[in-house]
This record gives sequence, structure tokens and C-alpha cells, in this order.
Amino acid sequence: MEISSTYNDKVVRQFTIATIVWGIVGMAVGAFLAAELAWPWLDFDIPYLSYGRLRPLHTNAVIFAFGGCALMATAFYVVQRTCQVRLFSDKLAAFVFWGWQLVIVAVAITLPLGITQAKEYAEPEWPIDILIAIVWVAFGVVFFGTIVKRRVKHIYVANWFYGAMIITVAVLHIVNNLAIPVSLWKSYPIYSGAVDAMVQWWYGHNAVGFFLTAGFLGMMYYYVPKQAQRPIYSYRLSVVHFWALISVYMWAGPHHLHYTALPDWAQSLGMVFSLILLAPSWGGMINGMMTLSGAWYKLRTDPILKFMIVALAFYGMATFEGPMMSIKTVNALSHYTDWTIGHVHAGALGWVAFITFGSFYCMIPRLLGLERMYSTKLIDLHFWVATIGVVVYITSMWIAGVMQGLMWRAINPDGTLTYTFIESLAQTYPFYVTRLLGGLLVLSGSLIMAYNVWKTWASASTRIAVPIPTVVAA
Repeated sequence: MEISSTYNDKVVRQFTIATIVWGIVGMAVGAFLAAELAWPWLDFDIPYLSYGRLRPLHTNAVIFAFGGCALMATAFYVVQRTCQVRLFSDKLAAFVFWGWQLVIVAVAITLPLGITQAKEYAEPEWPIDILIAIVWVAFGVVFFGTIVKRRVKHIYVANWFYGAMIITVAVLHIVNNLAIPVSLWKSYPIYSGAVDAMVQWWYGHNAVGFFLTAGFLGMMYYYVPKQAQRPIYSYRLSVVHFWALISVYMWAGPHHLHYTALPDWAQSLGMVFSLILLAPSWGGMINGMMTLSGAWYKLRTDPILKFMIVALAFYGMATFEGPMMSIKTVNALSHYTDWTIGHVHAGALGWVAFITFGSFYCMIPRLLGLERMYSTKLIDLHFWVATIGVVVYITSMWIAGVMQGLMWRAINPDGTLTYTFIESLAQTYPFYVTRLLGGLLVLSGSLIMAYNVWKTWASASTRIAVPIPTVVAA
């Protein structure tokens, strides 16, 4: 068979394996950090194991290594199927894969060494930032080049979300990381003071908004209808959802800076846009869930759909909780507490990880020319172990966070604080242990998935090439 008449699934398979490996690594580091909060002596006074150095390693591993590889795997898979053409350039696609792995390894080496910009989600120093920009632009060239050469007139909505993610993340990354190098591994940002904070959280929140939301919504819009074997509930709603989401999300970042030196009007603007954001977010959740309208019975026997629907439920919950926490009076209680940690992980584990798990279980057999995964029972076991783990995790952090907020602002009649900080920490301790238990359950679920994928891969006797369907002119 001619190479031009098949999809390039080699790079998709490579990114699929990388996603699973980096997911386990990132979650294992997270579990270790949770253990360190409960038992601080676990760093053994080794600088490379200190919480301050490993915490950014965890966030970068789960967001950009696990999440990034998942986005690239599914984007390359989806754009070929929906455009009915091979990827724009096989060599450039290979460069994107190996370049992204080089970025991940470079970050994994430098952060434990203490080489960092100390900017949330943007810790890597300037040489790595340049490499990230080059690889990301190459990713965009492959993706949009494939769309340009498509054999169908229509651009499916999933590609709109992937495309918006690629363009926006490129702009965010470049603008936020503008810096003046003073040595090979040290630089200073061109911004200062409140401006630096504003640019950082314009980047930081939209890393969530476009990398962890828009990109994974592209995943949802393709794989949920595919697994349910039903068309998306409302294509019109999906288009409205897209334009409303990308128009509003960009301006919500200032809600991270309530009660700081940021001008009050900018804080209020961030709050208002965050509240508006609730509408398009829930529109997308409803659209995904209602795709199963008339087919809810499939949930009884299809654990892949369970992952997808529960992911949408967590997406709806997290996108309700976020706008509520952006309200200044609520934020006065929640800010700097573990409530924020619970909120972040409801989105990161409940939404991002679950939609990834479901999409991969749907995609992997097709990549290998198989009917299904090695074991449906293991998928179901993964679902329940992970779901219980996420619920235990976020519930413990919600309770701990509300308790912390109330204790920190409790005041005696004479105006002194009712509780010392150490007292609030002592009361939080049981919830840190509980969080560790939840995290270990989620990690165990990922290990179950890795075993199931390995057995599925081993059972694939051949790696068949998937012919591109013939397009019949209207």
C-alpha cells in the first residue's frame, strides 16, 4: 500500500505511550509530595527532594508531559480522520514528538536542580522556553497544514478547539516568557511588579483555559460521539460554545489576584468575566452529556462511556466552582487555602485525566487494528478505583480549605487572632493523609490502565495501515 494512502498513526502511537508513561511519573511525584506534606522528613534533607523543587516538577509533568502528549496524540489522530488526509509532514510530526520529549526531560532535570523562573506553570528557564516555542510552532504547522490539505470542505468542531488551543498557547507562552538572559540558566522577565503578576496570571489562567480546557473539549467533541455511536447532540450549540468560550476565557485571569496590588477595577473585571464564563462552559457540558440522549443504557455495559460522562460531570462542577470562587467575598475565604487545591484537582483529575482515559480506551484498539481493549473488566476497575480516589482527594481538600479559611480569619473580641497558623496546620493534618490515600488510588488506576494497554498492544499481531476513505463528490 502506498504510504500516501494511509494515515500516519506511528506518531499517534508514540504520543499515546508517552502520555501513559508521563502520567504515571507525574502522578507518582504528586503522591510523594502529598506524603511529604504529611511527613516532612521524607525529603531526607536532600535539596532535590524538597517540596519547593518537586512541586513544579509535578505540575509540569501532569500538565505539559501527560496533558501535552495526550493533546498531541489525539489532535494528530482526530485531524487526520476528520480531514481524511495524512498529516502534513511526517518528518515534522516526528520532530514534534522527539522535541516535546526533549522539553520534558530538560524540565525534569532542571527543576529539581533549582533552575527556575519561579513563575507558576512557566518555571523552565529561557533556553527551554525557546525550545518549547519551536516545537509548539512545528505542532501548529503540522496541524493547520493538515487542515489546509483536507479532502472535505467542512472543518469539524473538534479541530476548531484544537486550533484555538494551539494558537492561544503559542501567544501566551511567548508573551509571558519574554525575558533578558544574564547567563545560560538565568534570566529576568521584562515585566515588573503588578504588571508581571497580571501578565503571569493572564498566562496562568489561560494555560488552564486553553491547554486544559479548550484542547480537551476538542477531544470530547470527537471521542464522545464516536464511543456513543451517536452524533453530537447539537452542532449549533457546539459552535456557540466555541466562540463564547474563547471570547470570554481570555479575560478571567485577574481573579487569581484578588486582594493584591493589582488595581481593583482589574480584579473586578476578572470576576465579572469569570461569572459570564459559566454559561459557555455549561453549554459544552450539556452538549456532551445530551449526546447520550436515548442511549443512557450504554453506561451499564460500557466503562469507556462512564469515564467520558463522569469527566463531563467534573467539568461542569469545576466550571461552576471556579466562577463562584472568583466572587470577592467567597475568595476572601478560599484564597491561599486547600480549597483551591481541591478545585484544581477536580478539573485536572476529574475532567482532564478522565476524558483522556476514556478517549485513549476508545482510540487505542483502533490504532492497533483491534476490536477492543484487552480487558473491559480492567477498564471498569480503573474507572471505580480512580473515581473513588478523585472524590476522596477533592473532598478532603474542600473540607480542609473551608476549615483553614474560617480559622485564619477568626478574631477575638479584642481584635487578636483566635488561632495561630500552627493550630490550623495541626487540624489540617488528617486531611493531608486522606488526600494521599486518594492520590494513591488515582495512581493505582493509571497503573491498571498501563497493564491493560500493554496486554492490548501485545495481543495486536499486526500493525495495520488504515486506508483513507474515498471522498464522494456531492
